[in-house]
This record gives sequence, structure tokens and C-alpha cells, in this order.
Amino acid sequence: MNEQKPNNLQKKGGPSIFNFLIVGFILTFLINIIFNASTGTGNTQVSYNEFIQYADSGNIEQVFLNDEQISFTLKNSGQTAQNSNVLGFFQNNRQAVSYYTGRVDDPTLTDRLLAADIPFSRQVVKSNPLLNIIGSWIVPIIIMFLIYRFVFRRMFSQMDGGGFGGGFLNVGKSKAKVYNLEKNTGVKFFDVAGQDEAKESLMEMVDFLHYPEKYKKIGAKQPKGALLVGPPGTGKTLLAKAVAGEANVPFFSLSGSEFVEMFVGIGASRVRDLFEQANKQAPCIIFIDEIDAIGKSRDARFGANDEREQTLNQLLAEMDGFDSSKGIVILAATNRPETLDKALLRPGRFDRRIIVDKPDLPGREAILKVHSSKVKLLENINFKEIALATSGATGADLANMINEAALRAVKMKRDSVSQEDLLEAVEVVIAGKEKKDRILNPKEKQLVAYHEVGHALVTAMQSDRKSEDSLPVHKITIVPRTMGTLGYTMQMPEEERYLMTKNEMLAEITVLLAGRAAEEMIFQESTTGAANDIERATKLARNMVTRYGMSEKFGMMGLESVESQYLDGRNVSTCSESTGASIDEETGKIIRQCNEKAAKILQEGKDALLRISEFLLKEESISGQRFMELLKNCA
Repeated sequence: MNEQKPNNLQKKGGPSIFNFLIVGFILTFLINIIFNASTGTGNTQVSYNEFIQYADSGNIEQVFLNDEQISFTLKNSGQTAQNSNVLGFFQNNRQAVSYYTGRVDDPTLTDRLLAADIPFSRQVVKSNPLLNIIGSWIVPIIIMFLIYRFVFRRMFSQMDGGGFGGGFLNVGKSKAKVYNLEKNTGVKFFDVAGQDEAKESLMEMVDFLHYPEKYKKIGAKQPKGALLVGPPGTGKTLLAKAVAGEANVPFFSLSGSEFVEMFVGIGASRVRDLFEQANKQAPCIIFIDEIDAIGKSRDARFGANDEREQTLNQLLAEMDGFDSSKGIVILAATNRPETLDKALLRPGRFDRRIIVDKPDLPGREAILKVHSSKVKLLENINFKEIALATSGATGADLANMINEAALRAVKMKRDSVSQEDLLEAVEVVIAGKEKKDRILNPKEKQLVAYHEVGHALVTAMQSDRKSEDSLPVHKITIVPRTMGTLGYTMQMPEEERYLMTKNEMLAEITVLLAGRAAEEMIFQESTTGAANDIERATKLARNMVTRYGMSEKFGMMGLESVESQYLDGRNVSTCSESTGASIDEETGKIIRQCNEKAAKILQEGKDALLRISEFLLKEESISGQRFMELLKNCA
């Protein structure tokens, strides 16, 4: 037996059709009154004698006759039917004539008008009373009904959110979505790799949601919230979903920007509504992504935002007010923690800050295995080799590489992904696809070849190899790529490094400058191809002076600090302008010394530079192993 659902309009207090039609009738009545008043003649009534005097004097412009009255306009009155100004246009369209008088029985009127040469005509008004009623009353009421049917009724019927604008009166409702974790989310900690420390911190919250009594027994309180901090693409949102999946509780997920609207007070209302829903669904998890949209520091120096500050104040009050023993956990994510308000980060609100950083070597290998679990692979896949080649990649980058490898396998008409596909996918993500339509002329091709071999040669001659089988260079190519590179030298470290010595940094700068040094040695000229190398070398040399304390002149002085370390990581000067000029001089000194060293190494290995470059011109791409064989033959 199906129960009849109550009318949503009645439940929400929306207007009924009867009330709406009454309002429509009243509005139609008022519109008719206003329309009739606006379309009236607006003329001045005169006596019939005055009309005759105007006619005899020849001062009448035109006459309109009907059974009840005579309407006429005067010459030079500015109100004739032929008036071309804007006022005359509207008066003409409203049939505005100057004067009118009542019709009398005057047989001589026609002869009098003809004698005075006054144009006259009889007004014929074709009027159908039924059509007048339909046009004046029925049609407007039908239009009102259609507006009610397709606009207002839908607005009121969808006040619970979603649909047509979320409801006209739903402006203060929360846009949070409740996910049925077993059906929708389906994410567990097993699906998140490379973030073992973050998972360990979050697992305690999950355990508290499952077994709160053992924590209450010892007197421990559940942390109210955890702030996930890290670069974009490291898996902050995925971790939050995994927490909800492991706890098997309702999951409220929304973005910080969804709280903020144009009108002051709406965001605060949405915060209150969100926590009301969460209290009803407890235990549950609330996840606010990009919380810096509402949680920025309240600083009036750069102008205040009342709506954002009221929303933040309401969030702070709600986090203080709810009872954590009910099992409500708040998770938030941001990649700009330095901009957040201090009150938001104090204990009792976001009790924990969990760093979700870029994965290390074992983490990248684990991430690759997780994302490749749904892809058909050949048996000889070496994920460690791929992980070594992708230093600095995030989880999102690695997932993209697996997908690119699968796409390449399909393109090559194979049903499994090979190691070659994965390595090519790494190059596609880092440097872009091969640009087959860009054909270099012979001179440019030579320049690129000597430039890239210069990088590889200085790398090999500077490297402190642990064994003869180790390869300082993985690949050299002069095939242009879509990211703007005309060629590149791909290095693959033997192990992940977390610290660099001063000599290692100087060696890296020397390698970066070796490409330009090779060009100048062979062709006695410079090109624009070393722009990125120079930029990276200058940044590294400047960091040695300003941040790492590796300068002879300044010693261990911190002259710059890092801002937005999880985004662009730009340096901000903390010294005077005169010191800044000295920093530039010291940076230039390091660059010149490394450039001289690169030129010296290339001069010593000039024969190898020439022979390997000629080989690269023929093959366009050579492996690191082949490069080392050619280098040994030149020794």
C-alpha cells in the first residue's frame, strides 16, 4: 500500500494555486487601470463655439470625427501627429491630440471644414467585447499561472537544496553532501600509498570512532580536528575519504569557497546548518577542502571581508561548541597553511597538523604499484627504476604516468604495458610528447646535439661512480617535445638523496652551464637554448648564498625566506637593498666559477664531445649505456 506523500508546497508553506490566482487577478486589475490611464487622450476639453472659431481662423491642423466627440490639433502647438521629437513620438503613439469637444447636430460642419481646407476623417473603432475581455483579463491570468507553474512552484518545491538554484529561499542552507561510504566512496587506507605517517596519525581517529570506550576509560579525548597540509596532488582529499571509508560513518564533504557568498551572513548560516546536520548524523566526519578560502588571517591592514570573517567566526564558535564525544571529526585540507588564522590552529580546534608531502622513493614505488593494479602489465616491470626517474613527482603525477603508459600500449596495438611504455610516459609527463612537425635545420640540430652532449659529458666526468655499471646519464635526445624543449639529457640517480653538500651543488651548477659552454667552444657563439639552464643555475647559486649559508662573504646568514612552500615556494628577501646588491655579486661569482670549470672539463674531453655529438646527430636518441660505451672508446 503506497502512502500519499504530502504536498511539498504545503509542507514548506509555499503558495497554493488558489492564493496565487487571487494575487494574479488583483495584479491584472491594477495593470488594466494603469494601462487605461496611460492610454487616455489626455486632451483639453473646449466648447463647440471655440472649435468653430479655431476652424474659421484656419488654426486647426487636423480633425478626427466620431459619433460622440470631435478631436483636433492646432497648428504650431508642438503636439501634431507629424512631430518628430521624442515627446511627440510617444504622444502620437498614445493618440495624444490637443483638444476635443462634444458632437452637436451641425449640418454645416463639413462645408465649413472643406472651406477652411482642414483635413478631417472619421474615426472607426472596431471593438469586439469578447476579445477585449480575453486580452485584458484571461491572457494575463494565464501568463501569471505559467509563471507560477514553471518558476515559483519549482522554487518552493525545491527548498531542501539542489535543483533549480537550490531553492529561492534556500540561500542559507549548507551545500554539504552526505556520502554513503559503502556505496559511493569505497576508499580505504589500502588505496592510499606513500603516506604512511599521515595514515598512522589518522588511524588513531578511526580507532576512536570504532572503540570510543577504551579511550574514555583512560580519560583521553578525541581530537576535534586534523589539518591536512601539503602540495597539490599529494592525496589530501583521498586521505580524507579513506578515513571515512575506514570508519564507515557519514562523510560531509564541501569546499571552503562554498561557504562564501556575496551577502553577509549567508556563510555563517551555512556553517550553522552544516553542524546541525552533523549532530543529527553523529558519529560522522566533516571534510572542508581548501579551508584557506574562509580561514585566512583576520587582518584589517589590507581591507576586511565581512562575509568571510563572519563565516570564520561562526566556524570557530561551532568547533568550540560541539561535543567531540559524539564522534564528530573535522578534517580540512590546504596548501597555504601560513595564511590561516591563528585561532583556527590552536589546540581544541584543529588539534593536529598532518603533513601530506611529496612521496619519497619507496612511497613512489608503492603508489605506482597501487595505480597499476588495475592495468595489465608485463612480468618484467621494474617500478623502482620508474620511481628513481620521477623524483619530486606527486601521487597525481604518478597516476597520470600509469595512464599515459596504458594509452601508449593501446596505441602500439599491445594488450599489456611494458617497461618501455612506462619510461616513455615519464618523459611525456615531464617534457611532453614528441613534436614530430617541428623540423630543425642542420645548424640548429648541431647546436642542440653539442649542447646536450655537453651536459652529459660534464655529468659523467664529474660523477663519483660506485661501480662501472652505474650510469650517470639515462638518456640523451635531440627530439623536440611539446613542452618547448628541443632536446634534453635525462639523469637517473642511483638512490634518493635528501641532503646536498656544497661541492655537489657546485657540481650541479657546472652541469647546468655545460650546455652553453659546449656551444661557445664549438661554434664561438651563444643561443637562447640555455635559458632554462641559466635560470635553474642562478636559483641554485642564489639559494647557496641566501638560504644555505655557503657564501664566503656572508657566511651563515639567512637573507631570504620561503613563502608558500607548498605551492610555488618563492623566496622573499629579508635584507636591505645594499645587501641585495652584494648578494647579486656573490651569486654572479659562483656562476662564473662554475662556467669556467665546465669549459675546462669540455676542453679536456673535446674529442669525446665531437664524436658523441656526431653519433647523436645520426641516431637522434641514445641510451645512457650507449653513451658510456662511446665515452670509454674515446678515452
